[in-house]
Amino acid sequence: MAAESQRRRSTRMAAGSLARFRYRENDDSDSDSGVKREDRDDDVDDEDHKPSDDESSLSGLSFNSDIEDAVSAPRKKKPIRSARTRTTTTTTSNGASKRKRAATVTTTVVTTLPTHKKRNGAAGAIKVEENYHEIKREIKDEEQDEPDLTSIQQKTASPRKVRKPARTITTKVHTASGDKEETHIEPPTDWELLYDLVKEMRQPGGPAANAAVDTMGCERLALESASPRDRRFHTLVALMLSSQTKDTVNAVAMARLQNELPPHEPGAPPGLNLENMLAVEPALLNQLIWQVGFHNNKTKYLKQAAVILRDQWGGDIPPTAEGLMALPGVGPKMAYLCLAAEHGWNRVEGIGVDVHVHRITNLWGWQKPGSAAAKTPEGTRLALQSWLPRDKWKEINWLLVGFGQAVCLPQGAKCGDCTLGLRGLCRAANRKKVAEGRKKRRELGLDDLGNEGDGDEDTVIKDEVKKEEEED
Repeated sequence: MAAESQRRRSTRMAAGSLARFRYRENDDSDSDSGVKREDRDDDVDDEDHKPSDDESSLSGLSFNSDIEDAVSAPRKKKPIRSARTRTTTTTTSNGASKRKRAATVTTTVVTTLPTHKKRNGAAGAIKVEENYHEIKREIKDEEQDEPDLTSIQQKTASPRKVRKPARTITTKVHTASGDKEETHIEPPTDWELLYDLVKEMRQPGGPAANAAVDTMGCERLALESASPRDRRFHTLVALMLSSQTKDTVNAVAMARLQNELPPHEPGAPPGLNLENMLAVEPALLNQLIWQVGFHNNKTKYLKQAAVILRDQWGGDIPPTAEGLMALPGVGPKMAYLCLAAEHGWNRVEGIGVDVHVHRITNLWGWQKPGSAAAKTPEGTRLALQSWLPRDKWKEINWLLVGFGQAVCLPQGAKCGDCTLGLRGLCRAANRKKVAEGRKKRRELGLDDLGNEGDGDEDTVIKDEVKKEEEED
């Protein structure tokens, strides 16, 4: 009995010693082995202490106060995200691009592993202090503005002007007798500015001075030594020869007639007069004027006109435009220039529109493009006479013919010397020539006329002539 009692006591003591160790298994192992999980009264409740990843990574044994620290498996550190920058591009309402560096995020991660600190009282509960992630986030917004192209364009580019041609304005007038319509011609836009600038260029020292028309124009070819009647005849013949002929060539032909035309009778003076023109043979006359254009036709016209002047006008030229235009080979241009010439009748009844006046005024947009006024010189003449002040009717031919001969040539125009081109007022100015002209003026220390136009020295703004849609 004593031995059995001693054995039982030893068994209980061993059981009591081993009772300090318990197996702790997860739910899966419990289900597999059929061993029930035992609860401990002296452990902390699940609500107070939940095993972390490090605790669950230990062995199946659960340690009590005899073992305070446990060696855990190395914990995998979460990768720290590096600072990142996102760049976006936004477009503002005015069309300017703004490049925005939206956010520069700097993330600092500080991690402290959970540790078991100490037992809490007799119950042996373990107080666990855990420091979780502390994140410091710093956000910096940086905006990098690109140049505002819209503001730059508004600063450098001036509004483009629209030059309107001459147009007819109709208004209704209320009177006691009833309503009636009145019409008037509205001149082209800025016509006075263009006219004055060309007139300035035609003055001595200007780029259009000393043109051929200034010394060899038809109204200047009459001999001062001749009688007034003969001077008027000289002017008429010079105008008849000038058609489709340069002034320099025409002046040579006139000089030959004035010096070499045979006298109509022995003892009479040679030279150009009505009597000698009537007596000369057509072949000889043709030989004397062979340099001018269409000299064969002009030979016939001169012989026929001489007969009409003798028979109908008493040997003098007609004093009216209608009488002059009745002569063969004489058109409106010749008639009005002959009447207004100093050696003619010195009377202004119309504008003499030749190819230069017709070309340049249409180039400026003074006539409505595509209209009858813009198609022929006669249409241009009627259009100009409807609005141009009468005191400029005689001057405009000399002004624009010389300008067309010296600067605004049909081929090889000198846009770099033209004030209209340098100021950006000519719709057909050559950009390259204007740029060279402005550069040359700056080198010579002259006024930079380019700044007075559109304000941009590298470009020439071309004024556009738009068709009138509403006011007709």
